[in-house]
Amino acid sequence: QLQLVESGGGLVQPGGSLRLSCAASGFTFGGSGVGWFRQAPGKEREAVACISSNGDLRNYVDAVKGRFTTSRDNAKNMVYLQMHSLKPEDTAVYYCAAGHIPCGLVEIDYGSWGQGTQVTGST
Repeated sequence: QLQLVESGGGLVQPGGSLRLSCAASGFTFGGSGVGWFRQAPGKEREAVACISSNGDLRNYVDAVKGRFTTSRDNAKNMVYLQMHSLKPEDTAVYYCAAGHIPCGLVEIDYGSWGQGTQVTGST
């Protein structure tokens, strides 16, 4: 079993930056792909980005492409989501998830989930 904990959320002005962290515990982290998802109030959960186990493959949805970057440090059991040029529509609870798919952008690809961290891009 793999446990994940998100941190780094907060309130940021539009155009600002924020870095989310996903801390993992377990022996298989280095072999797991990781996805980032978000859910805004009243909306369905949606994919944001993903990164393969060795970091070679990364994908982003169009809504965040060019603004968000995900990376990982397997020696520290950490995955990061660096967010720039934040918009009000980025406001959501952000989740990280781990699974066996190298880099998936669908929820069903992931079996282990964190509990989320709130990101608010507003004045």
